[in-house]
Amino acid sequence: MKIFCIGRNYADHAKELNNPIPKSPLIFMKPTTALLIKNRHFFYPELSKDIHYEGEVVLKIGKNGRHVQPEFALSYINGIGFGLDFTARDLQQRCKENGHPWEIAKGFDHSAPISEFLSFEGIDPDNINIVTKLNGNIVQDGNTKDLIFSFQDIIVYLSQYFTLQQGDYIYTGTPAGVGPITVGDRLEGYINGQKLLKCEIM
Repeated sequence: MKIFCIGRNYADHAKELNNPIPKSPLIFMKPTTALLIKNRHFFYPELSKDIHYEGEVVLKIGKNGRHVQPEFALSYINGIGFGLDFTARDLQQRCKENGHPWEIAKGFDHSAPISEFLSFEGIDPDNINIVTKLNGNIVQDGNTKDLIFSFQDIIVYLSQYFTLQQGDYIYTGTPAGVGPITVGDRLEGYINGQKLLKCEIM
């Protein structure tokens, strides 16, 4: 299975990091060793001193496909979940300055906590509310109606370059409100008011 991630997919998030709005989906990937499942604790690694949370709607792909046509794109979604894209901002900045890829800043071990998945049946893909709480306070409150590239757009674009396979995950981008984590913090993720993920920082 593969873990695809879409960067800068909410305009407000791109603006808060002083990044330009992309003209096509910005794609990066995480290895499977980045996954953190079953609400397990995240142990702050020594590799960074500035790790940020990014709450995202995650799509689970339900069947194989290549060069998917727009009218069929949503049929490839088998479920939605809540995921965190932990990002080592200090490493990311160093990579940017040197013109290097971001993998060490995005794909380190357990940088992708993920919840269980909800059925996609009956879900309006253009009206999914996503909320991230930090220590009980709402820090991100977004909706997929504000995505720059919709679920349909993402699946069509990805499948031009990669064969989508059953069990693949797609992190669809984070709304505004990202910020740093510290040891002792508690993160929670909600989709349409339902709490799906809890992650304590150790």
